[in-house]
Amino acid sequence: MVLSFPFTGSLTFVAFIAWIPILLVEANVSQQNYRSRKVLLHAYITFFIYNIGTTWWVWNASPGGSILAFLLNSLLMALVFYGFHLTKKHVGNKEGYIALLLYWVAFEHFHYDWESAWPWLSLGNVFSITPSWVQWYSFTGVLGGSFWVLIVNLLLFRAYQNVLLKGEKWKIQTPLFYLAGLAFLLPMAISLITYFNYTEKERPIEVVAIQPNENPYGSKFSKSVDEQMKDMVALAKRKVTSNTDLILAPETSLATYIYVKSPQNEAAFNTLIESKSELNDAVLLWGAMTFDFFKQKRSSVSAEISPNMWQESYNSSVLIDSIESPKFIHKSKLVPGVEKIPFVAYIPFMAEWSIDMGGSSVGYGVEDEPKIFETKKFKVAPVICYESIFGEFVSQQCNKGAELICILTNDGWWKNTPGYKQHASFASLRAIENRRCVVRSANTGTTSIINQRGDIVQATDWWVKDVIRGTVNLNKDTSFYTKYGNVLGRSFGFISLLLLLLTFVKRFQKLAQNK
Repeated sequence: MVLSFPFTGSLTFVAFIAWIPILLVEANVSQQNYRSRKVLLHAYITFFIYNIGTTWWVWNASPGGSILAFLLNSLLMALVFYGFHLTKKHVGNKEGYIALLLYWVAFEHFHYDWESAWPWLSLGNVFSITPSWVQWYSFTGVLGGSFWVLIVNLLLFRAYQNVLLKGEKWKIQTPLFYLAGLAFLLPMAISLITYFNYTEKERPIEVVAIQPNENPYGSKFSKSVDEQMKDMVALAKRKVTSNTDLILAPETSLATYIYVKSPQNEAAFNTLIESKSELNDAVLLWGAMTFDFFKQKRSSVSAEISPNMWQESYNSSVLIDSIESPKFIHKSKLVPGVEKIPFVAYIPFMAEWSIDMGGSSVGYGVEDEPKIFETKKFKVAPVICYESIFGEFVSQQCNKGAELICILTNDGWWKNTPGYKQHASFASLRAIENRRCVVRSANTGTTSIINQRGDIVQATDWWVKDVIRGTVNLNKDTSFYTKYGNVLGRSFGFISLLLLLLTFVKRFQKLAQNK
Protein backbone atom coordinates (compact mmCIF):
# COMPACT_ATOMS: atom_id res chain seq x y z
CA MET A 1 0.00 0.00 0.00
CA VAL A 2 2.84 2.36 0.85
CA LEU A 3 4.74 1.52 -2.33
CA SER A 4 1.71 2.25 -4.50
CA PHE A 5 0.98 5.67 -2.99
CA PRO A 6 2.26 8.83 -4.74
CA PHE A 7 5.82 9.81 -3.78
CA THR A 8 6.23 7.11 -1.12
CA GLY A 9 6.84 4.60 -3.88
CA SER A 10 4.74 5.81 -6.80
CA LEU A 11 4.38 2.21 -8.06
CA THR A 12 0.74 2.73 -8.97
CA PHE A 13 0.23 -0.80 -10.35
CA VAL A 14 1.01 -2.28 -6.94
CA ALA A 15 -2.30 -0.89 -5.63
CA PHE A 16 -4.13 -3.65 -7.55
CA ILE A 17 -2.44 -6.43 -5.53
CA ALA A 18 -1.66 -4.59 -2.27
CA TRP A 19 -4.72 -5.89 -0.41
CA ILE A 20 -4.15 -9.59 -1.18
CA PRO A 21 -1.92 -10.29 1.88
CA ILE A 22 -4.38 -8.91 4.45
CA LEU A 23 -7.26 -10.67 2.68
CA LEU A 24 -5.32 -13.95 2.91
CA VAL A 25 -4.77 -13.36 6.62
CA GLU A 26 -8.51 -12.83 7.14
CA ALA A 27 -9.34 -15.95 5.10
CA ASN A 28 -6.88 -18.03 7.15
CA VAL A 29 -8.31 -16.75 10.44
CA SER A 30 -11.79 -17.70 9.23
CA GLN A 31 -10.71 -21.11 7.96
CA GLN A 32 -8.89 -21.96 11.20
CA ASN A 33 -11.86 -20.67 13.20
CA TYR A 34 -9.67 -18.34 15.25
CA ARG A 35 -11.21 -15.53 17.27
CA SER A 36 -12.29 -12.50 15.24
CA ARG A 37 -10.08 -10.18 17.24
CA LYS A 38 -7.09 -11.64 15.38
CA VAL A 39 -8.47 -10.03 12.23
CA LEU A 40 -8.77 -6.68 14.00
CA LEU A 41 -5.20 -6.94 15.29
CA HIS A 42 -3.67 -7.80 11.91
CA ALA A 43 -5.76 -5.13 10.18
CA TYR A 44 -4.64 -2.54 12.70
CA ILE A 45 -0.95 -3.41 12.15
CA THR A 46 -1.47 -3.23 8.37
CA PHE A 47 -3.18 0.14 8.37
CA PHE A 48 -0.81 1.58 10.96
CA ILE A 49 2.08 0.80 8.61
CA TYR A 50 0.07 2.29 5.72
CA ASN A 51 -0.60 5.53 7.63
CA ILE A 52 2.97 6.00 8.84
CA GLY A 53 4.53 4.98 5.54
CA THR A 54 2.49 7.43 3.48
CA THR A 55 2.01 10.41 5.82
CA TRP A 56 5.00 10.28 8.21
CA TRP A 57 5.84 13.84 7.15
CA VAL A 58 2.98 15.19 9.32
CA TRP A 59 5.49 14.71 12.16
CA ASN A 60 7.38 17.78 10.92
CA ALA A 61 4.49 20.05 11.88
CA SER A 62 3.34 18.29 15.05
CA PRO A 63 4.96 15.16 16.53
CA GLY A 64 2.20 14.71 19.11
CA GLY A 65 -0.61 15.43 16.70
CA SER A 66 0.82 13.07 14.08
CA ILE A 67 1.02 10.17 16.54
CA LEU A 68 -2.60 10.70 17.52
CA ALA A 69 -3.62 10.89 13.85
CA PHE A 70 -1.74 7.69 12.98
CA LEU A 71 -3.29 5.78 15.89
CA LEU A 72 -6.87 6.95 15.31
CA ASN A 73 -6.95 6.77 11.52
CA SER A 74 -5.44 3.28 11.59
CA LEU A 75 -8.11 2.23 14.08
CA LEU A 76 -10.92 3.56 11.88
CA MET A 77 -9.58 1.67 8.86
CA ALA A 78 -9.11 -1.51 10.89
CA LEU A 79 -12.69 -1.31 12.21
CA VAL A 80 -14.02 -1.07 8.65
CA PHE A 81 -12.04 -4.19 7.69
CA TYR A 82 -13.24 -5.90 10.87
CA GLY A 83 -16.82 -5.06 9.91
CA PHE A 84 -16.29 -6.86 6.57
CA HIS A 85 -15.01 -9.91 8.49
CA LEU A 86 -18.08 -9.95 10.76
CA THR A 87 -20.47 -9.73 7.81
CA LYS A 88 -18.60 -12.56 6.07
CA LYS A 89 -18.70 -14.64 9.25
CA HIS A 90 -22.35 -14.12 10.19
CA VAL A 91 -24.10 -13.49 6.84
CA GLY A 92 -22.05 -15.37 4.26
CA ASN A 93 -18.82 -15.40 2.24
CA LYS A 94 -20.25 -13.82 -0.88
CA GLU A 95 -22.08 -11.14 1.08
CA GLY A 96 -18.91 -10.51 3.11
CA TYR A 97 -16.74 -9.71 0.12
CA ILE A 98 -19.45 -7.49 -1.32
CA ALA A 99 -19.56 -5.83 2.10
CA LEU A 100 -15.86 -4.96 1.87
CA LEU A 101 -16.52 -2.93 -1.29
CA LEU A 102 -19.54 -1.26 0.26
CA TYR A 103 -18.08 -0.56 3.69
CA TRP A 104 -14.78 0.82 2.45
CA VAL A 105 -16.24 3.22 -0.10
CA ALA A 106 -18.88 4.31 2.44
CA PHE A 107 -16.14 4.87 5.04
CA GLU A 108 -14.13 7.04 2.66
CA HIS A 109 -17.24 9.06 1.90
CA PHE A 110 -17.92 9.51 5.63
CA HIS A 111 -14.27 10.50 6.15
CA TYR A 112 -14.83 13.57 3.95
CA ASP A 113 -17.45 15.13 6.15
CA TRP A 114 -17.10 14.87 9.92
CA GLU A 115 -15.19 16.61 12.69
CA SER A 116 -11.94 14.68 12.09
CA ALA A 117 -12.14 14.50 8.29
CA TRP A 118 -8.91 13.10 6.81
CA PRO A 119 -9.48 11.90 3.21
CA TRP A 120 -5.80 12.10 2.30
CA LEU A 121 -5.48 8.31 2.14
CA SER A 122 -8.55 7.56 0.06
CA LEU A 123 -7.49 4.69 -2.19
CA GLY A 124 -8.54 6.58 -5.32
CA ASN A 125 -5.91 9.24 -4.60
CA VAL A 126 -3.25 6.74 -5.67
CA PHE A 127 -3.97 7.71 -9.30
CA SER A 128 -3.17 11.41 -8.85
CA ILE A 129 0.15 10.90 -10.68
CA THR A 130 -1.49 8.94 -13.53
CA PRO A 131 -4.40 11.19 -14.59
CA SER A 132 -4.74 9.44 -17.97
CA TRP A 133 -5.92 6.30 -16.11
CA VAL A 134 -8.90 7.89 -14.38
CA GLN A 135 -10.60 10.31 -16.74
CA TRP A 136 -13.90 8.73 -15.64
CA TYR A 137 -13.48 10.54 -12.30
CA SER A 138 -15.64 13.17 -14.01
CA PHE A 139 -18.48 10.71 -13.23
CA THR A 140 -17.44 8.93 -10.03
CA GLY A 141 -14.85 11.13 -8.33
CA VAL A 142 -12.04 9.58 -6.28
CA LEU A 143 -14.36 6.97 -4.72
CA GLY A 144 -14.66 5.32 -8.13
CA GLY A 145 -10.90 4.77 -8.03
CA SER A 146 -11.17 3.22 -4.57
CA PHE A 147 -13.82 0.82 -5.86
CA TRP A 148 -11.61 -0.04 -8.85
CA VAL A 149 -8.63 -0.87 -6.62
CA LEU A 150 -10.71 -3.10 -4.34
CA ILE A 151 -12.60 -5.04 -7.02
CA VAL A 152 -9.37 -6.03 -8.85
CA ASN A 153 -7.72 -7.01 -5.54
CA LEU A 154 -10.70 -9.15 -4.58
CA LEU A 155 -10.81 -11.03 -7.88
CA LEU A 156 -7.07 -11.76 -7.86
CA PHE A 157 -7.25 -12.74 -4.19
CA ARG A 158 -10.05 -15.22 -4.83
CA ALA A 159 -7.95 -16.99 -7.46
CA TYR A 160 -4.91 -17.11 -5.18
CA GLN A 161 -7.03 -18.21 -2.22
CA ASN A 162 -8.50 -21.09 -4.18
CA VAL A 163 -5.01 -22.39 -4.93
CA LEU A 164 -3.27 -21.63 -1.64
CA LEU A 165 -5.99 -22.42 0.90
CA LYS A 166 -8.30 -24.76 -1.00
CA GLY A 167 -5.75 -26.73 -2.99
CA GLU A 168 -7.34 -26.07 -6.39
CA LYS A 169 -5.26 -25.96 -9.59
CA TRP A 170 -4.26 -22.70 -11.24
CA LYS A 171 -5.85 -23.80 -14.51
CA ILE A 172 -9.39 -23.67 -13.22
CA GLN A 173 -8.86 -20.10 -11.96
CA THR A 174 -8.87 -18.83 -15.56
CA PRO A 175 -12.40 -17.28 -15.34
CA LEU A 176 -11.33 -15.27 -12.29
CA PHE A 177 -8.23 -14.01 -14.07
CA TYR A 178 -10.34 -13.04 -17.08
CA LEU A 179 -12.71 -11.12 -14.80
CA ALA A 180 -9.81 -9.42 -13.02
CA GLY A 181 -8.28 -8.50 -16.38
CA LEU A 182 -11.58 -7.09 -17.60
CA ALA A 183 -12.10 -5.16 -14.33
CA PHE A 184 -8.65 -3.63 -14.75
CA LEU A 185 -8.54 -3.04 -18.50
CA LEU A 186 -12.06 -1.79 -19.22
CA PRO A 187 -11.88 1.34 -16.98
CA MET A 188 -8.32 1.93 -18.18
CA ALA A 189 -9.36 1.72 -21.85
CA ILE A 190 -12.35 4.04 -21.33
CA SER A 191 -10.08 6.52 -19.59
CA LEU A 192 -7.33 6.46 -22.21
CA ILE A 193 -9.84 6.91 -25.04
CA THR A 194 -11.38 9.85 -23.17
CA TYR A 195 -7.96 11.32 -22.39
CA PHE A 196 -6.68 11.31 -25.96
CA ASN A 197 -9.96 12.59 -27.41
CA TYR A 198 -10.72 15.32 -24.87
CA THR A 199 -10.45 18.85 -26.25
CA GLU A 200 -10.85 22.00 -24.21
CA LYS A 201 -13.21 24.69 -25.45
CA GLU A 202 -11.34 27.89 -26.26
CA ARG A 203 -12.14 30.51 -23.58
CA PRO A 204 -8.64 31.71 -22.66
CA ILE A 205 -7.49 34.00 -19.90
CA GLU A 206 -3.91 34.72 -18.88
CA VAL A 207 -2.95 33.95 -15.29
CA VAL A 208 0.11 34.62 -13.16
CA ALA A 209 0.85 32.57 -10.01
CA ILE A 210 3.38 33.66 -7.40
CA GLN A 211 5.60 31.44 -5.23
CA PRO A 212 7.19 33.82 -2.67
CA ASN A 213 9.04 31.04 -0.80
CA GLU A 214 8.84 32.51 2.69
CA ASN A 215 9.94 30.03 5.36
CA PRO A 216 6.83 29.23 7.50
CA TYR A 217 9.13 28.48 10.42
CA GLY A 218 11.01 31.77 9.95
CA SER A 219 10.48 34.76 7.66
CA LYS A 220 6.82 34.01 6.92
CA PHE A 221 5.71 35.27 10.34
CA SER A 222 8.74 37.32 11.39
CA LYS A 223 9.49 39.37 8.29
CA SER A 224 7.54 42.62 7.81
CA VAL A 225 4.23 41.88 6.07
CA ASP A 226 4.55 45.05 4.03
CA GLU A 227 8.01 43.94 2.88
CA GLN A 228 6.65 40.52 1.93
CA MET A 229 3.90 42.21 -0.06
CA LYS A 230 6.40 44.33 -1.97
CA ASP A 231 8.44 41.19 -2.75
CA MET A 232 5.35 39.43 -4.14
CA VAL A 233 4.38 42.43 -6.25
CA ALA A 234 7.94 42.53 -7.62
CA LEU A 235 7.69 38.83 -8.48
CA ALA A 236 4.37 39.35 -10.26
CA LYS A 237 5.81 42.23 -12.31
CA ARG A 238 8.36 39.82 -13.81
CA LYS A 239 5.59 37.93 -15.62
CA VAL A 240 2.65 40.33 -15.95
CA THR A 241 1.79 41.38 -19.50
CA SER A 242 -0.86 43.58 -21.07
CA ASN A 243 -3.01 40.42 -21.39
CA THR A 244 -2.85 39.26 -17.78
CA ASP A 245 -6.33 38.79 -16.30
CA LEU A 246 -5.68 37.17 -12.92
CA ILE A 247 -2.79 37.12 -10.41
CA LEU A 248 -2.66 34.62 -7.55
CA ALA A 249 -0.71 34.72 -4.30
CA PRO A 250 -0.71 31.85 -1.78
CA GLU A 251 -2.48 31.12 1.48
CA THR A 252 -1.95 33.77 4.23
CA SER A 253 0.08 36.00 1.91
CA LEU A 254 -1.38 38.88 3.91
CA ALA A 255 0.19 37.46 7.08
CA THR A 256 -1.41 39.85 9.53
CA TYR A 257 -4.98 39.87 10.72
CA ILE A 258 -7.16 42.16 8.60
CA TYR A 259 -10.57 43.40 9.63
CA VAL A 260 -12.83 42.37 6.76
CA LYS A 261 -15.00 45.50 7.04
CA SER A 262 -12.05 47.92 6.78
CA PRO A 263 -9.01 46.18 5.28
CA GLN A 264 -7.54 49.55 4.29
CA ASN A 265 -6.41 49.98 7.90
CA GLU A 266 -3.53 47.60 7.17
CA ALA A 267 -0.48 49.03 5.37
CA ALA A 268 0.22 45.74 3.53
CA PHE A 269 -3.27 45.73 2.06
CA ASN A 270 -2.82 49.29 0.85
CA THR A 271 0.51 48.33 -0.72
CA LEU A 272 -1.34 45.67 -2.67
CA ILE A 273 -4.07 48.09 -3.75
CA GLU A 274 -1.52 50.70 -4.85
CA SER A 275 0.31 48.15 -6.98
CA LYS A 276 -2.80 47.12 -8.91
CA SER A 277 -2.30 49.72 -11.63
CA GLU A 278 1.28 48.47 -12.12
CA LEU A 279 -0.04 44.91 -12.60
CA ASN A 280 -2.18 45.61 -15.67
CA ASP A 281 -5.10 46.28 -13.34
CA ALA A 282 -5.56 42.49 -13.27
CA VAL A 283 -7.86 40.76 -10.80
CA LEU A 284 -5.90 39.89 -7.65
CA LEU A 285 -6.66 36.73 -5.65
CA TRP A 286 -4.67 36.68 -2.42
CA GLY A 287 -4.56 34.52 0.69
CA ALA A 288 -5.21 36.46 3.90
CA MET A 289 -5.64 36.18 7.66
CA THR A 290 -8.82 38.01 8.65
CA PHE A 291 -11.26 38.63 11.48
CA ASP A 292 -14.71 40.05 12.06
CA PHE A 293 -16.78 41.27 15.01
CA PHE A 294 -20.25 40.13 16.06
CA LYS A 295 -22.69 41.16 18.74
CA GLN A 296 -23.30 37.58 19.80
CA LYS A 297 -21.40 34.32 19.92
CA ARG A 298 -21.54 32.48 16.60
CA SER A 299 -19.59 29.28 17.23
CA SER A 300 -17.17 27.55 19.58
CA VAL A 301 -14.27 29.54 18.10
CA SER A 302 -15.81 32.94 18.80
CA ALA A 303 -13.78 34.85 21.39
CA GLU A 304 -15.46 37.35 23.73
CA ILE A 305 -13.41 40.54 23.71
CA SER A 306 -15.86 42.75 25.60
CA PRO A 307 -19.48 42.61 26.80
CA ASN A 308 -21.74 41.91 23.79
CA MET A 309 -18.78 41.82 21.41
CA TRP A 310 -17.33 38.65 19.93
CA GLN A 311 -14.45 38.16 17.49
CA GLU A 312 -13.97 35.37 14.98
CA SER A 313 -10.76 34.72 13.02
CA TYR A 314 -10.52 33.24 9.53
CA ASN A 315 -8.14 31.78 7.00
CA SER A 316 -9.43 33.63 3.95
CA SER A 317 -9.05 34.43 0.30
CA VAL A 318 -9.56 38.01 -0.83
CA LEU A 319 -10.42 39.02 -4.39
CA ILE A 320 -9.64 42.55 -5.52
CA ASP A 321 -11.39 43.41 -8.76
CA SER A 322 -12.79 46.80 -7.92
CA ILE A 323 -10.55 48.71 -5.47
CA GLU A 324 -13.56 50.03 -3.57
CA SER A 325 -15.04 46.65 -2.70
CA PRO A 326 -12.66 43.74 -2.01
CA LYS A 327 -14.47 40.43 -1.49
CA PHE A 328 -13.63 37.81 1.13
CA ILE A 329 -14.37 34.09 1.29
CA HIS A 330 -13.29 32.12 4.34
CA LYS A 331 -11.83 28.62 4.36
CA SER A 332 -14.43 26.00 5.25
CA LYS A 333 -12.52 22.70 5.36
CA LEU A 334 -10.13 23.10 8.28
CA VAL A 335 -7.18 20.89 9.24
CA PRO A 336 -8.06 18.91 12.40
CA GLY A 337 -5.74 19.76 15.29
CA VAL A 338 -4.25 22.74 13.44
CA GLU A 339 -7.08 25.03 12.35
CA LYS A 340 -9.78 23.42 14.44
CA ILE A 341 -10.06 21.09 17.40
CA PRO A 342 -12.52 18.26 16.66
CA PHE A 343 -15.57 18.18 18.93
CA VAL A 344 -14.43 21.29 20.84
CA ALA A 345 -18.06 22.47 20.92
CA TYR A 346 -18.85 19.43 23.07
CA ILE A 347 -15.49 19.07 24.88
CA PRO A 348 -14.26 22.67 25.45
CA PHE A 349 -11.00 21.76 27.25
CA MET A 350 -9.70 20.22 24.00
CA ALA A 351 -9.03 23.77 22.76
CA GLU A 352 -5.83 23.59 24.82
CA TRP A 353 -4.54 20.86 22.45
CA SER A 354 -4.45 23.13 19.42
CA ILE A 355 -1.27 23.40 17.37
CA ASP A 356 0.13 26.85 16.67
CA MET A 357 0.93 27.14 12.96
CA GLY A 358 0.50 30.87 12.54
CA GLY A 359 -3.24 30.70 13.04
CA SER A 360 -5.82 31.10 15.76
CA SER A 361 -5.10 29.27 19.00
CA VAL A 362 -8.65 27.91 19.26
CA GLY A 363 -9.48 27.52 15.60
CA TYR A 364 -10.98 29.42 12.71
CA GLY A 365 -14.51 30.30 11.73
CA VAL A 366 -15.90 28.90 8.48
CA GLU A 367 -18.38 29.77 5.74
CA ASP A 368 -21.91 28.39 5.96
CA GLU A 369 -21.58 26.84 2.49
CA PRO A 370 -19.13 26.65 -0.45
CA LYS A 371 -18.81 30.04 -2.17
CA ILE A 372 -17.21 31.45 -5.32
CA PHE A 373 -15.91 34.79 -6.55
CA GLU A 374 -17.47 36.49 -9.54
CA THR A 375 -15.65 39.12 -11.61
CA LYS A 376 -16.73 41.01 -14.71
CA LYS A 377 -15.03 38.44 -16.93
CA PHE A 378 -15.06 35.09 -15.09
CA LYS A 379 -16.04 33.15 -11.96
CA VAL A 380 -13.48 31.34 -9.83
CA ALA A 381 -13.52 28.78 -7.03
CA PRO A 382 -11.07 29.90 -4.30
CA VAL A 383 -9.72 26.72 -2.68
CA ILE A 384 -7.46 27.15 0.33
CA CYS A 385 -4.88 24.43 1.03
CA TYR A 386 -6.61 21.45 2.74
CA GLU A 387 -9.87 22.16 0.89
CA SER A 388 -8.25 20.92 -2.32
CA ILE A 389 -8.47 17.26 -1.23
CA PHE A 390 -12.25 17.49 -0.77
CA GLY A 391 -13.60 16.60 -4.20
CA GLU A 392 -17.27 17.15 -3.47
CA PHE A 393 -16.60 20.51 -1.82
CA VAL A 394 -14.82 21.77 -4.95
CA SER A 395 -17.54 20.28 -7.17
CA GLN A 396 -20.15 22.30 -5.26
CA GLN A 397 -18.18 25.46 -6.02
CA CYS A 398 -18.06 24.53 -9.70
CA ASN A 399 -21.76 23.69 -9.67
CA LYS A 400 -22.36 27.26 -8.48
CA GLY A 401 -20.75 28.58 -11.64
CA ALA A 402 -16.98 28.57 -11.03
CA GLU A 403 -15.20 28.32 -14.39
CA LEU A 404 -11.70 28.00 -12.95
CA ILE A 405 -10.27 26.41 -9.79
CA CYS A 406 -7.67 28.48 -7.92
CA ILE A 407 -5.77 26.79 -5.10
CA LEU A 408 -3.93 28.96 -2.57
CA THR A 409 -1.69 26.96 -0.25
CA ASN A 410 1.37 26.91 1.99
CA ASP A 411 3.02 23.48 1.90
CA GLY A 412 6.22 24.57 3.58
CA TRP A 413 5.02 23.24 6.94
CA TRP A 414 5.82 19.70 5.81
CA LYS A 415 9.34 20.59 4.60
CA ASN A 416 10.93 18.72 1.66
CA THR A 417 8.92 15.51 2.02
CA PRO A 418 6.33 13.54 0.03
CA GLY A 419 3.66 15.69 1.71
CA TYR A 420 3.87 18.73 -0.55
CA LYS A 421 4.23 16.54 -3.65
CA GLN A 422 1.15 14.48 -2.79
CA HIS A 423 -0.86 17.61 -2.11
CA ALA A 424 0.16 19.15 -5.42
CA SER A 425 -0.71 15.97 -7.34
CA PHE A 426 -4.22 15.77 -5.86
CA ALA A 427 -5.07 19.00 -7.72
CA SER A 428 -5.03 16.99 -10.96
CA LEU A 429 -7.98 14.96 -9.69
CA ARG A 430 -10.02 18.12 -9.04
CA ALA A 431 -9.35 19.16 -12.65
CA ILE A 432 -10.62 15.83 -14.01
CA GLU A 433 -13.67 15.64 -11.74
CA ASN A 434 -14.97 19.04 -12.79
CA ARG A 435 -13.28 19.53 -16.19
CA ARG A 436 -11.81 22.78 -14.93
CA CYS A 437 -8.31 24.13 -15.32
CA VAL A 438 -6.50 24.56 -12.02
CA VAL A 439 -4.08 27.34 -11.08
CA ARG A 440 -2.15 26.59 -7.92
CA SER A 441 -0.18 29.22 -5.99
CA ALA A 442 1.96 27.82 -3.16
CA ASN A 443 4.11 29.76 -0.71
CA THR A 444 6.59 27.03 -1.47
CA GLY A 445 6.15 23.52 -2.72
CA THR A 446 4.64 23.39 -6.16
CA THR A 447 3.05 26.37 -7.87
CA SER A 448 1.48 24.99 -11.03
CA ILE A 449 -0.99 25.20 -13.88
CA ILE A 450 -3.08 22.11 -14.69
CA ASN A 451 -5.29 21.56 -17.71
CA GLN A 452 -8.77 20.03 -17.78
CA ARG A 453 -7.38 16.52 -18.36
CA GLY A 454 -5.34 16.75 -15.16
CA ASP A 455 -1.98 17.26 -16.87
CA ILE A 456 0.50 19.52 -15.08
CA VAL A 457 1.37 22.04 -17.78
CA GLN A 458 3.77 24.16 -15.72
CA ALA A 459 5.26 23.71 -12.26
CA THR A 460 7.89 25.34 -10.07
CA ASP A 461 10.59 23.59 -8.06
CA TRP A 462 10.71 23.22 -4.28
CA TRP A 463 12.13 26.01 -2.12
CA VAL A 464 12.67 28.61 -4.81
CA LYS A 465 11.29 32.12 -5.18
CA ASP A 466 9.48 31.95 -8.50
CA VAL A 467 6.50 33.04 -10.58
CA ILE A 468 4.78 31.41 -13.56
CA ARG A 469 2.52 32.69 -16.32
CA GLY A 470 0.18 30.70 -18.52
CA THR A 471 -3.06 30.67 -20.46
CA VAL A 472 -5.97 28.58 -19.20
CA ASN A 473 -9.39 27.95 -20.67
CA LEU A 474 -12.50 28.74 -18.65
CA ASN A 475 -15.25 26.12 -18.66
CA LYS A 476 -18.84 26.54 -17.51
CA ASP A 477 -20.08 23.08 -18.55
CA THR A 478 -20.86 20.74 -15.66
CA SER A 479 -19.61 17.16 -15.49
CA PHE A 480 -21.77 14.45 -13.91
CA TYR A 481 -19.64 14.63 -10.78
CA THR A 482 -19.89 18.42 -10.63
CA LYS A 483 -23.67 18.21 -10.78
CA TYR A 484 -24.32 15.21 -8.53
CA GLY A 485 -21.23 14.79 -6.34
CA ASN A 486 -20.35 11.53 -4.57
CA VAL A 487 -23.33 9.45 -5.70
CA LEU A 488 -21.27 6.29 -5.20
CA GLY A 489 -20.42 7.16 -1.60
CA ARG A 490 -23.97 8.12 -0.65
CA SER A 491 -25.46 5.00 -2.25
CA PHE A 492 -22.91 2.65 -0.72
CA GLY A 493 -23.33 4.35 2.64
CA PHE A 494 -27.07 3.67 2.66
CA ILE A 495 -26.66 0.02 1.63
CA SER A 496 -23.84 -0.43 4.16
CA LEU A 497 -26.12 0.59 7.02
CA LEU A 498 -28.66 -2.05 5.98
CA LEU A 499 -25.98 -4.72 5.63
CA LEU A 500 -24.46 -3.86 9.01
CA LEU A 501 -27.90 -4.12 10.57
CA LEU A 502 -28.36 -7.54 8.99
CA THR A 503 -24.93 -8.59 10.28
CA PHE A 504 -25.82 -7.73 13.87
CA VAL A 505 -29.22 -9.41 13.61
CA LYS A 506 -27.57 -12.62 12.34
CA ARG A 507 -24.93 -12.44 15.05
CA PHE A 508 -27.49 -12.11 17.84
CA GLN A 509 -29.54 -14.93 16.34
CA LYS A 510 -26.49 -17.21 16.49
CA LEU A 511 -25.81 -16.17 20.10
CA ALA A 512 -29.43 -16.94 21.01
CA GLN A 513 -29.24 -20.35 19.33
CA ASN A 514 -25.99 -21.21 21.15
CA LYS A 515 -27.65 -20.47 24.50
